Amino acid sequence: MAYWGKVLLVDDDPNVLELVKLYGEREGFEVIGIDHGDLALPAFDRENPDVVILDIMLPGKDGLTLCRELRAIRMVPIIMLTAKGEEADRVLGLEMGADDYVAKPFSPRELVARIKAVLRRSQAMDPDKEWRLKYPGLEIQADIRTLLVAGMKTEVTPREFDLLYFLAQNPRRVFTREELLAAVWGYDYFGDQRTVDVHIRRLRKKLEPLKHEYLTTVWGVGYQFTPPLEGGEKRS
Repeated sequence: MAYWGKVLLVDDDPNVLELVKLYGEREGFEVIGIDHGDLALPAFDRENPDVVILDIMLPGKDGLTLCRELRAIRMVPIIMLTAKGEEADRVLGLEMGADDYVAKPFSPRELVARIKAVLRRSQAMDPDKEWRLKYPGLEIQADIRTLLVAGMKTEVTPREFDLLYFLAQNPRRVFTREELLAAVWGYDYFGDQRTVDVHIRRLRKKLEPLKHEYLTTVWGVGYQFTPPLEGGEKRS
């Protein structure tokens, strides 16, 4: 069986901890379960996980607070667990930097598929693609997963990086939200289209130091990456 990596699961429901640990280890993951929000950061520092799963409602620090704090430490993929139908929680989790979310009650098979998807996106490199894209004031270094904005390294989440990289590889092509979900989140993504809007909004904020707006909305259709008309695109 292939080893997929280490998962840090923070949830105060013992049934969830047991179920995810059982199913995850069967699928090739090492699952570290934590049942209190205040124990999450020490466990994160100690275990150095490949992906983190956070329940929003936790004793001690809540999942949203932990998501924000983890983002300040390292850009590890984060999946939020939310109550079914709580759209506000899902959007807020994405705004805090989460890469994905799963609504409770969930299928263990679905959760494992999400974990594998975020790991594939954060770790895999396609040798046929251009690894470094350069535009005025903007450089995307996919081989080392680094974003430079106005010459300064800018922290982005794994999913934000993947979305920007995908769009930048296809300048001026308009993509619908459904196409972006399929290309960046994967065919097995179960979420809604608003996820794309949240990630685009976060990326725009991080690109604000640039005079040019690279991510443009095509109303009624979707989004496109639009380099400056003068000077053209430069790729390496």
